[in-house]
Amino acid sequence: MLKLAPSILAADFKNLGQQVSDVSLAGAQYIHLDVMDGAFVPSISFGMPVISSIRSCTDRIFDVHMMVEEPGRYVSEIKVAGADLICVHAEACTHLDRTINQIKEAGLKAGVALNPATPLSVLDCILSEVDMVLIMSVNPGFGGQKFIPYTLTKIRELRNLCKERGLDTDIQVDGGVTCDNIRELIDAGANVFVAGSAVFKGDAVANTREFLKIFEEYEG
Repeated sequence: MLKLAPSILAADFKNLGQQVSDVSLAGAQYIHLDVMDGAFVPSISFGMPVISSIRSCTDRIFDVHMMVEEPGRYVSEIKVAGADLICVHAEACTHLDRTINQIKEAGLKAGVALNPATPLSVLDCILSEVDMVLIMSVNPGFGGQKFIPYTLTKIRELRNLCKERGLDTDIQVDGGVTCDNIRELIDAGANVFVAGSAVFKGDAVANTREFLKIFEEYEG
C-alpha cells in the first residue's frame, strides 16, 4: 500500500495542530516527525513536548524519525509522547540490534534509516527484524534539499533484496520527494513517502490530494 507521510518540519508552527489535522483529513496516512539533536545532524528541531501537543489532533500513524545520537535512550519517552513507529539511523546506533529490540519491546513498529552514502550491507543481519527501512535521498538535517539521483538505484536494490528474502518490508524515502518524481520512486519499489515542502508549501490539503491522486493511479 502506498502511503504519504507529510513532514511537519515544513509546516507553519504557528498553526501546527490545524495543519496536522488538515493533511490527516485530506487522506495522509502518516505524520512524519523529525527529531534532531544538533549532534547527529547540525540542526535542532523539536522533542517530546511538541509530539505530545499534536497527538490529539489526529489518529494517523506518528512516524518518528530519530536523527539523534544513541536514540535508544529516548524510546520510552517517545512512546509516551504518542509515537506509533520509531525509525533510527544505523549510523547513530552503537548497538543497532539492541535499539531495534528496545523499540519492539515497547510495542512500537521499528524502522532503520540509512544516509545516502551508507551501503545496504549494514542491513544484512537486521532486515528481517524491522518493519520499515528509510532510504534518505538527501543528507539529513535540513529541509528543502534536492533529491540525490543515485538513491533511486538503492531503493530498487533494497526492494529486490526484500523480495529475495520473502519480506514485505515498507520502504520509505525521505528528501526531495515531489509529485514530479514520485512515480519513479514507486516504480523503484518505495511505498512510504515523506514530503515536507511539497505538502506544506502553499495549500497543504490540495497538495496532499495531488499525491494521493497519483497513488490511486497505481492502486485503483
